[in-house]
Amino acid sequence: MSVASHREVVLVHSSDLHLSADPIFGSSCSSNELSALQEVLAAATAARADLLILAGDTFDHNRQPSQLLDRAARTMGEFGAPIVILPGNHDPLTPDSVYRRAELAATSNVCVLGLTVDEAVVFPGLGLEVWGRAHLDYSDMAPLGRARYRSTRWQLAAAHGHYVEESDKPDRLLGSWLIRREELSATGADYIALGHWNRAARVGDQRINAYYSGCPDYAGTVNVVRLRQDGAVEVTRVPLRLPVARAGMEAEET
Repeated sequence: MSVASHREVVLVHSSDLHLSADPIFGSSCSSNELSALQEVLAAATAARADLLILAGDTFDHNRQPSQLLDRAARTMGEFGAPIVILPGNHDPLTPDSVYRRAELAATSNVCVLGLTVDEAVVFPGLGLEVWGRAHLDYSDMAPLGRARYRSTRWQLAAAHGHYVEESDKPDRLLGSWLIRREELSATGADYIALGHWNRAARVGDQRINAYYSGCPDYAGTVNVVRLRQDGAVEVTRVPLRLPVARAGMEAEET
């Protein structure tokens, strides 16, 4: 096991920014195409975050113009801490993925799970590992998969999919990238950053810190996670300055 960091570690978790959202697909986004990203980064800066996790669907689709990707890359590059991005069902790692294009691939503080690293990245100075399974295409998949061996003091998992209880009918949920209670518990992670829901929620066994951050435009918040020196995990929803645009948006998945 690597040498652990014994100071408090602060991370910010968001998801489903749907940058450059196209109204034809029923998505809602502010008039400024990068406003959600800018507000999330501002909140992370205010929280003095050591790390930002974007748990899927950072972009609404992979057909983005180079100008927008260049602006997004510059905006992310100006953030003073690492950014870990998990590709979701809207922006999967297809051959034409936004993350394979030069604008984002060259941003030094951005780590894309499944592309710039395999399924995990370790930050030795923080005593922390983040792991997650990227969406590789538009097909159904298991967002969590098997748990990883812990090699750091703190271990965080990221997953983009739809949480279900055993009572939910599976025939209604096929193709929704399902996440179940027992899979969350099996990770053993200190915090699980979830994406795919527009609303913010805690799910699963209450002994497990598994949270949806919600879409910034719908939830209006980010999750600020403090990994305390004594081993405790504290999660707080912090409001953004974005106008909440709930009209026409589904409360659950995107």
